[in-house]
Amino acid sequence: MQPQQRTIKPLTVSVVMPIYNVEAFVTQAISSVLAQTFTDFELLLINDCSPDNSLQLCQQFDDPRISIINHCHNQGLSAARNTGIRHARGKYVAFIDSDDMWHSEKLQQHVNHLDAAPEVGISFSRSLFMEFNGEKTPFFQMPKLNSIDAKHLLCRNPVGNGSAPVLRRETLTDIQYRNLDGQQCYFDENFRQSEDIECWFRIISTTHWQIEGLPAALTFYRLNQQGLSADLNKQYASWEKMIEKARGYAPTLLKQYENKARAYQLRYIARQAIRNKNGQQAVKYFHLAIKTSPSILQAETGRTLATMAAAYSLKLLPLAIYNQIESMAQSLLGRVQKAQINKELIGSQFNSGV
Repeated sequence: MQPQQRTIKPLTVSVVMPIYNVEAFVTQAISSVLAQTFTDFELLLINDCSPDNSLQLCQQFDDPRISIINHCHNQGLSAARNTGIRHARGKYVAFIDSDDMWHSEKLQQHVNHLDAAPEVGISFSRSLFMEFNGEKTPFFQMPKLNSIDAKHLLCRNPVGNGSAPVLRRETLTDIQYRNLDGQQCYFDENFRQSEDIECWFRIISTTHWQIEGLPAALTFYRLNQQGLSADLNKQYASWEKMIEKARGYAPTLLKQYENKARAYQLRYIARQAIRNKNGQQAVKYFHLAIKTSPSILQAETGRTLATMAAAYSLKLLPLAIYNQIESMAQSLLGRVQKAQINKELIGSQFNSGV
């Protein structure tokens, strides 16, 4: 009698979470995944040789949906995600960074979206910002959600962060390649930063897959305290490295929009400097943005002027006074954003017949 072969049950979603130096956050991140209302998923924890107690905290969870995969040496975020994708059994692959969290309905809403829209390869959500200590702020990432083309993604990256997207497995298969060790890769392991936008841009500019966002803030994105100006310089250098690579597969698009995209990136880094409370760096990068492409002032007048006002206020005012102004501005902005989200959610429910 022939031994019965063990069948591996297919899953709807594989959740990939890289683990490295996150002992302060990883328990919350894992708990937010396990608390999902949609339950047909696996959670792949990729331990990238974390030197702290992150692995021990992961091992404390007793849930059959969790698998821990250990790297033999530290390889970086892109490699950890690639390892997770190679082990994934789900028809959809979701990513969450181990210092972020999810709303309990995140997976359910993305599965509904992808099931209903076969042309969409990347489904992403809006994000609510969290302070470094986990306290939720009143303001959101508010990207464009529909009709996203390669030009828009290059200039503004509406996906926003690595914990927002859920992808079809076929979408990742369409951009896979093999590294020098013969392993299948999806994220470029030569990138330690800007790996997200590099991957999304490669998808939208070289495949037929579309990108769409959900109006709800289903991702809770933690604001990191970078602090050092060198981190901003490194971040900008990694973006330039991405542009250099993209010239090889999207030369026409880069020739037309590279400078404008660079200006938006410089403005984004100016806002990062503002979050780091570094007024001098904020003003520096804002000036570079305007010098690189003055047209962004006309294209996004309000956002650009707000960045300028915040940069100069931070540089010129006492920090205590600036913090008071910033707190009031964020509270007002949050109310406006929340009203917009609620309006869009009501509209989406009406259009879907709910």
